[in-house]
Amino acid sequence: MSTSPSEAGRAAGNVMEVTVSELARELRRVIEGSFDRVRVRGEVGRVSRPGSGHLYFDLKDDSAVLAAVVWKGVASGLKIQPEQGLEVIATGRLTIFPGQSRYQMIVEAIEPAGVGALMALLEERKRVLGAEGLFAEERKKPLPFLPRVVGIVTSPSGAVIRDMLHGFMERFPIHVLVWPVRVQGETSAAEVARAVRGFNAIVPGGAIARPDVLIVARGGGSIEDLWGFNEEIVVRAVAESRIPVISAVGHETDWTLIDLVADARAPTPTKAAEWAVPKRLELIERIGELEQRRRGAQVRHLAGLRTRLVAAARGLPRPVDLVALARQRLDTAATRLERGLIAGAGRHANRLARVAGRLQPVLLAQRLSAARQRVAALERTRLGGLARTLQTHRGRLDRVTARLDPKALNVRVAHLDERLIALDARGKRAFAGFLAQSRRQLEANGKLLESLSYQGVLARGYAVVRNASGVPVARVAGIGEGDRLEIELADGRIGAVAEGPTGGSGEGTGQGREVAERGPTAATKRSRRERKPEPDDQGQLF
Repeated sequence: MSTSPSEAGRAAGNVMEVTVSELARELRRVIEGSFDRVRVRGEVGRVSRPGSGHLYFDLKDDSAVLAAVVWKGVASGLKIQPEQGLEVIATGRLTIFPGQSRYQMIVEAIEPAGVGALMALLEERKRVLGAEGLFAEERKKPLPFLPRVVGIVTSPSGAVIRDMLHGFMERFPIHVLVWPVRVQGETSAAEVARAVRGFNAIVPGGAIARPDVLIVARGGGSIEDLWGFNEEIVVRAVAESRIPVISAVGHETDWTLIDLVADARAPTPTKAAEWAVPKRLELIERIGELEQRRRGAQVRHLAGLRTRLVAAARGLPRPVDLVALARQRLDTAATRLERGLIAGAGRHANRLARVAGRLQPVLLAQRLSAARQRVAALERTRLGGLARTLQTHRGRLDRVTARLDPKALNVRVAHLDERLIALDARGKRAFAGFLAQSRRQLEANGKLLESLSYQGVLARGYAVVRNASGVPVARVAGIGEGDRLEIELADGRIGAVAEGPTGGSGEGTGQGREVAERGPTAATKRSRRERKPEPDDQGQLF
């Protein structure tokens, strides 16, 4: 029985009209009232960290995706940070975001979904930090032999600090600075990193002595208990430390990322104390042994030198024989020296007598007068050349000045202005013509693109069939039963599944296949499947 338009209007009038905002608020109230506390397990997908400090990510499994958001105040205190591919358990509540018509989860806590997820996260973090070179052996610093001050980063209430202090007292009296931190919990990583950076910030020679070596210590525990020492903030703080760092976290079988970045890794906190400070009695014994070896080596060295000196003394001649030849040569030279002085004085007297004849005042005056005449001639030549050069430049200046007429310059400027105006008009006309030609060419290309587009073919009743990989299918031979297909029509796309042959003949294989739609138009596709193909049907165009 059909319903008249008037009856349909009266029926619709009984439903209360609401605005979009009112409907969104009602849906939000229902969702938040039904799911005010949920725990969701899934894999972290896309992660976004905008500048606002909020954290946005997706929780997904094999068939669904849930949008999640962590507000800025909660994100800074998370036990673990979500990373893509990590399986976690998120605790929070569901709500609706009306601006995008979607529901989302407000996350208040995140925990890994089992030890396997923690190990996967640990391996990924180890790979990323290792690629930066933080675990390289060449960047590790040597430990000091005998430090004066040792800095310890640990809990002041545990047995670890007592064992280490006892070890220091047994081995060597030393000054110890303890920076108390939490070694377990959400804030442990930040406190340990702050302690390492705090020790490095101490100024050498200040009121507080700066440590020569640092020890980061904690007792054993599970991977969850030791997770704070796997955080990136702790690893980077130890890598940036200018003071050598000894890692003593857990037992010998427990490994964390701080063990890889530290300059030395001790199997236990007690062993770390032994590595940092040598044993005093052993040092005294070692010094005594070295002193005995030094004395023995000194005695043997002196004995060897004495033997060599005696042997060398036997091969030396007597001192009288060494200086006898030199004394004889000195006597011979002294005898020749007196005769040589007399002969040299005579030669110099003869040369002075020859030169004195040429040193007369008249000759010197004649040479001085000739030099003055040459200087005067050169001065006259210089003055004449300078006058000729000035006259030449003055003539050139007069000729150029005569050509600099203001009227001629104004005429030339006016001519250049007219030429510039003409060129501007030609440029504007040429640019307008170019724009008109480009516009006509663009319109022609648009019409050609519209005529060649397959969208026009779809508007005439045809469809494009693609396989699961998005590749267009042109023949039924490329489709198997149960394959997922996508059919594109003029007004959108729909999904479909190939069911089996329709009984008609297919091109190439002689066997056709039918496609069953998924979604609201399944009944329509079944009616098309029951209709037998007519001889005039063209089939699929693409």
